[in-house]
Amino acid sequence: MSNIIAGDANATGWRSAMQKFGGFLAGMVIPNIGAFIAWGLLTALFIPTGWLPNEELSKMVGPMIVNLLPILIAYTGGRMVHGQRGAVIGAVTAVGVIVGSTIPMFLGAMIVGPLSAWLLKQVDKVLDPITPPGFEMLIGNFSLGILGLGTAMGSFAGVGPLVTWVSDRLGEFVSSLVSTGLLPLASLVIEPAKVLFLNNAINHGVLAPLGVQQATETGKSILFMLESNPGPGLGILVAFWLFGPKVLRGSAPGAIIIHFLGGIHEIYFPYILMRPVMIVAAIAGGMTGVATFMLLGVGLVATPSPGSIFAYIAMTPPSDIFTMFAGVLLSAAVSFFVGMLLLRLSKAGYDDLEEAKAASKKLKKG
Repeated sequence: MSNIIAGDANATGWRSAMQKFGGFLAGMVIPNIGAFIAWGLLTALFIPTGWLPNEELSKMVGPMIVNLLPILIAYTGGRMVHGQRGAVIGAVTAVGVIVGSTIPMFLGAMIVGPLSAWLLKQVDKVLDPITPPGFEMLIGNFSLGILGLGTAMGSFAGVGPLVTWVSDRLGEFVSSLVSTGLLPLASLVIEPAKVLFLNNAINHGVLAPLGVQQATETGKSILFMLESNPGPGLGILVAFWLFGPKVLRGSAPGAIIIHFLGGIHEIYFPYILMRPVMIVAAIAGGMTGVATFMLLGVGLVATPSPGSIFAYIAMTPPSDIFTMFAGVLLSAAVSFFVGMLLLRLSKAGYDDLEEAKAASKKLKKG
């Protein structure tokens, strides 16, 4: 009996640790959702395939996703660890990881922001007690500046290339599944990678080039649909809306509109980060969508950008419209059903979610 109790305690401890870790990651993103929406609207409207193409205004899209958003994430993560000083060194360090990579560095920012702030916190613990009166600002600024230089250089040389390497390996794995015809299994990699903000790297860096090659030969490609399918995210958001923690239900309808109609998939990533077990629902929905598209012979003529249902309609050959909707809706239904079960069966973590939300509001107020 004692072994069983110990086992239950270990399981509970593991789940609690996962919830706290997920809540911490989400806490870096949620205060910056407004910036993600601004970038998403800019992308949806003004890129060449957008609703109101504008060459000049679309120039803001790249700098926002490559520079602004990772810096905001690192800034917020640093602030969560060590206040304003942690925020500053987190932003400085993020520049190193951005320049040291060839892909949008959201995951890198989530790593270096809190890590650099923690290092500064340790330095401050040593220096604060021995700093002479009147020299606090001088020593504080120089300690941050010197350490920030070191963490930025370390991120440039280490973290940026490391995250790029991980992204490349994930891409190679997906390519191998394509060549062996085991496409539904690609969701095992794609869906978790999306939640870690590697979606653009996988979609535009791996799937889009392969899809273009296939579309040149056949006129369409299923590869354009592996990452961009809005169905799994829709199902997860609806599950949170109807069965999730009360603190999140009010925000879910707006997120559904932004995700499904606007194509901004990043809007649902924090929901999964708060409840990491929900990645199972995303994988199930993704695999269902890919399998359906395969069986029905569905494909798109080009990459839907952004991945909204409207972009899907625009990029789908007329003969595939109904089968495309079948795949999207089936994937949404499966992710909703699995997500509903997970939310109803797993009650642990609700308090952590509320605490994460409260922390996010506190960060927003500054």
